[in-house]
Amino acid sequence: MFSVKKYQTRLKELGFDPGVIDGKFGPNTKRAILAFQRSVGISADGVVGPITWSHLFKEVKETKGSDELPWMYEAYKMKGYHEVKNKSALFKWLKSDGMSVGDPSRIPWCGDFVETAIKLGLPNEPFTGNLAKNPYWARNWAEFGREVKPQYGAVLVFTRGSGGHVGFYVGESGKYYSVLGGNQSNAVTISRIAKNRCIGVRWPTTYSESGKVVTSNAGSISTNEA
Repeated sequence: MFSVKKYQTRLKELGFDPGVIDGKFGPNTKRAILAFQRSVGISADGVVGPITWSHLFKEVKETKGSDELPWMYEAYKMKGYHEVKNKSALFKWLKSDGMSVGDPSRIPWCGDFVETAIKLGLPNEPFTGNLAKNPYWARNWAEFGREVKPQYGAVLVFTRGSGGHVGFYVGESGKYYSVLGGNQSNAVTISRIAKNRCIGVRWPTTYSESGKVVTSNAGSISTNEA
């Protein structure tokens, strides 16, 4: 039997309000479960069984625990969230640092994703110059922190036509970086992006480098993130 209080807490974290977190299965909790089940495309019966439980907690399992980089912990929590299917929970997270570019189903949000993860994970990290003026324009992230060699957790900035794209390094292989980012196939995913599109590899000024280079083919190859 699954803990009602635990899944009530998780539902609330994801933006599905179960009412009072009291460990009691009432109508508000059932409504929250139904809304969550519909958002992830599983059978909506209002019951938390093994399938619903695994969907509720899959993002937590995919994080790497207490030794994870704080901004990567925040980023991994949202992995799999879609700008339409999970709009309410995703938008709530994007606004949780006190600011947001706007509705993720209408506005490019890769910069918002990186900005939110950094602000939540490293609240004392300074933003300066053009990044301070507009952290949602992807290419402004080329001014973030300090320049480093590619390594786990680094912010990677890419060209994308006349615009850009930004995400986090999780690995590399051959001609591609594996990037955890928002607005990749309209969701938070890991995608493989060509190294020759990269125009910046940046690291926070308030945190020591990981120095961790990861060999990875994770993610589908992306040529036009959206």
